[in-house]
Amino acid sequence: MLHDPSHHTPITEAREIHLSPKETDILRQLGRQIAEIAALPVHAEKAKLWTHLNDLKSKRPMVWINEIPWHEMNVDHELTTMCEHPWARDLETSLRRTIYQWRHMPGDMVVNPWIDCPIIFHSTDFGILEDVEVARTDAANDIYSRHFKIQIREPEDLAKIKLPVITQDRVATEYGYQAMQELWSDIIPVKQVGQTHIWYTPWDFLIRWWGVEEAMIDLMDRPEMVHDAYERMVQAWMVELDQLDEKNLLSLDCNNTRIGSGGYGYTRELPGPDFNAGWVHPHNMWGCANAQILTSVSPEMQWEFAIEHDLKWLKRWGLTYYGCCEALDNKIDYLRRIPNLRKISVSPWCNSQKIVDRIGQDYVMSRKPNPAIFTDSSWSPGQARAELRDFMAKTQGQCHVELIMKDISTVNYQPQRLWEWEKIAMEVAEEFAR
Repeated sequence: MLHDPSHHTPITEAREIHLSPKETDILRQLGRQIAEIAALPVHAEKAKLWTHLNDLKSKRPMVWINEIPWHEMNVDHELTTMCEHPWARDLETSLRRTIYQWRHMPGDMVVNPWIDCPIIFHSTDFGILEDVEVARTDAANDIYSRHFKIQIREPEDLAKIKLPVITQDRVATEYGYQAMQELWSDIIPVKQVGQTHIWYTPWDFLIRWWGVEEAMIDLMDRPEMVHDAYERMVQAWMVELDQLDEKNLLSLDCNNTRIGSGGYGYTRELPGPDFNAGWVHPHNMWGCANAQILTSVSPEMQWEFAIEHDLKWLKRWGLTYYGCCEALDNKIDYLRRIPNLRKISVSPWCNSQKIVDRIGQDYVMSRKPNPAIFTDSSWSPGQARAELRDFMAKTQGQCHVELIMKDISTVNYQPQRLWEWEKIAMEVAEEFAR
């Protein structure tokens, strides 16, 4: 995701990175643990299974957990950071989370035998920030209720949406790369990585500026204004992608990169026969789109006010993923108009039997079990297993399915619930193996 509409992305300050001996020791120890984990042969086996899934030749359902409430996960100080330097602390957090997930709830995760060093660049974003009032029930939780104040009321307000400008920072990138090389050159390789998969979701931005109720009413009352607003957002994303492509800032995502709101992107079909390893283009990669706020509108309106516009974006990619939390069981006929579509999100709000029947074996079903199962005062492993088996039974073991547990706002500060869910999901996946 390039943007967060809650704030402008700050420009990274290009500054040499100097770590204390303690910080160096901490990060080197974590790098050794990553190297040991990544050396296990199971990762190559899992990568093959993900490839079979995304090539529509699946051997069994695949399992992955994402969007974890990390503030509730710390057990025995496994996630407690000790570095003080901001750069080191962010890196430490990422490494500790990878190790933690591998230990407790790996599912079908794959750990690379290298550590990514991000290529630093800055985007000026889309010109508007959300103006919001928030209500929190847990100060440590990043998920909270929000009330958005309206900033787009009339057609002339659409001029507030600006076209972004990308600027690469080679100096800041080099500082980070050299610091990582000094840490791990004798332990694990370091690879520079640019922008991988892009989370494209114009409607998620628009409703924060427009208002949910107001935007839905304007679908009927002022459809031309809605079309103009949405098209402006599409063009903003397209202009940004053009710059990423022209500046050679894209990196492949046909690997253990998250695709859309689903699982990994491994596939034999990408990067494609015309791939130049020195310059990644959009057609070598996965694209995605969704329109979560339109879950209750008709299929025809979802096509008119989202998918038809999105085709300009989606056609630029090698393969695509569609959907997130919206119910899509009545909209599959329109999704079939996306020529390079490979994965479809199957949220908890879908009619499971209907969407299984309509997708069949034509696409990967990115099934999202309901995370509400973790929120009750009592945890029911039996219910978790029953819900997974019920959905898989509808597929009769013949469809291509990934089981993606995500959007987990809380586990009631009992991380063992998520650990146990992972074991149950893996058992169900093996039960429905082909």
